[in-house]
Amino acid sequence: MSETLLYNARLPDGRQQMSILIKDGRIKAIEPDATLADTIVASREDLRGYLVSPSFVDAHFHMDSTLRYGQPRVNQSGTLFEGIEIWRELKPALARDQIIQTATRYCQWAVANGLLAIRSHVDISDPKLLAVEALLEVQQAVRPYLDLQLVAFPQDGLLRRPGSLEQLERALDLGVNVVGGIPHYERTSQEGARSIEILCELAARRALMIDMHCDETDDPWSRHIETLTFQTQRFGLQGRVTGSHLCSMHSMDNDYAHKLISLMAESRMRVVSNPLINMTLQGRRDTYPKRRGLTRVPELLGAGVEVAFGQDCVMDPWYGMGSADMLEVAHMGLHATQMTSRAAIEQCFAAVTTRAATVIGIHDHGLEPGCRANLVVLQAHDVVDAIRLRATRLAVYRDGRCVSRTPARQATLEWDEKPVLIDWLRDAGEG
Repeated sequence: MSETLLYNARLPDGRQQMSILIKDGRIKAIEPDATLADTIVASREDLRGYLVSPSFVDAHFHMDSTLRYGQPRVNQSGTLFEGIEIWRELKPALARDQIIQTATRYCQWAVANGLLAIRSHVDISDPKLLAVEALLEVQQAVRPYLDLQLVAFPQDGLLRRPGSLEQLERALDLGVNVVGGIPHYERTSQEGARSIEILCELAARRALMIDMHCDETDDPWSRHIETLTFQTQRFGLQGRVTGSHLCSMHSMDNDYAHKLISLMAESRMRVVSNPLINMTLQGRRDTYPKRRGLTRVPELLGAGVEVAFGQDCVMDPWYGMGSADMLEVAHMGLHATQMTSRAAIEQCFAAVTTRAATVIGIHDHGLEPGCRANLVVLQAHDVVDAIRLRATRLAVYRDGRCVSRTPARQATLEWDEKPVLIDWLRDAGEG
């Protein structure tokens, strides 16, 4: 593959007039424009001073249920558990080709939005493993455009539904490579704890990562994350285990939460919070004040725990909105967690880019020589602009190849009968 030079770029760390040299799909060098100006390359592109970022990463999604809002009915209560019931009603009517079609369509949305890596949980509760087979096919088909990780997820409970463990292992044998779980949906706390032990032993035996839906409830006594953290240490899984949601931590006693967060940091646990969905589904039984339902993101980050944000759902039995836009996720996360300092906003951006990549085990994602050239050019001047504006993705690069372009967002106003061009950026006259 020939070399490409992207120049006149801004970087998230504030540097301007920077050039990115790409060779064989990877970043070869990042230097000031003047340093690389005379480099002989096959192609070069002027990025016009716009922000270049590592592509977006969604650390938590459900690809098998996406784009099925209202099928067979709408979630009237807006709760997690009614969503699970609707999904159970819908599953028997699903066809393999339907799952492939909607998942592929969603992947196209993702690429257009600069989202080039997704970890998707796939329900293994169907004995035919229809969704597993469909998404494994999609995984291969979209590989030139995005990385799709799959988690074997026992949506109906590992112990609550007979045969789930065997089906989960069959999914792993077929090629799914992350172990999932949902301990708070088991019949009792004891069975939830037992399911964690079984799944951690399975992951250790197969040398796989774990990503478990954990404590997605307002109940402060739902404390399966403590058990998951303990079993992580017991089976030597440090750095390979993710607890997703962890909503109950929002309502826990502060002293207990402080102790728990220390244990999580010690075990190198990873966490995914899903701001849009956690804000929507949690607190449904509250009057006022209503709880946000998000886990303790700033406190976890402060303790050194890697935290990512996920989209979780788009137009499915749990959530009727969404658009594969990780800047929308970061925007909601910023507000819900009150992370409004400059440094905290940058952490929210990392939670859908570099830190999200770390959480799902991608180690060559970033703006450094040697990283894959998976990049997005944003109609923004900095990270704050990018989140504030949910900035237009002007260009998306996959391994150095441009796979999507979108025109810049602008409007011409007839202001006092004199045309005025508006480009939505903070710095007047730039861009």
